[in-house]
Amino acid sequence: MSNKMHIKLNVNGKDEEFLAEPRELLIYTLRERLNITGPHIGCETSHCGACTMTIDGKSVKACTMFVAQASGKSVTTIEGLGGPDDLHPLQSAFKEHHGLQCGYCTPGMITRAAKLLEENPNPSEEEIRFGMAGNICRCTGYQNIVKSIQAAATEMNAAKEAAE
Repeated sequence: MSNKMHIKLNVNGKDEEFLAEPRELLIYTLRERLNITGPHIGCETSHCGACTMTIDGKSVKACTMFVAQASGKSVTTIEGLGGPDDLHPLQSAFKEHHGLQCGYCTPGMITRAAKLLEENPNPSEEEIRFGMAGNICRCTGYQNIVKSIQAAATEMNAAKEAAE
């Protein structure tokens, strides 16, 4: 007898259905079953934020979420924000303003920053630092991450104003 559950997810706009053990962690499901490798496995305790993604409009650390808890939900990872030929403004800003070094934390940083800017389109430096506090970078010292988020916010706000 199998203990597998029928799981339905919408990942980066694509519907996915499969059988999985309810105790399987979402991060492993995405990386190993669905080949979504942008979110990284760091601490496996939700402290580092390398696995941060957006699930039904909320920032979530997928290393401590069971796939059964995500069933029926919409999941957005770094791959869902933009691609090589159509970068999200945050991806462009991180590249332009040196918001990354080794790159391990970058997918989680950008995914969290996208949600932060959705919630607060014009954050102060203090608000950015507070909003990003759950994501750890061991390389940059954070200053260029903050600059990257500020630059993306400026670009996104200008684009929004131009469209109005």
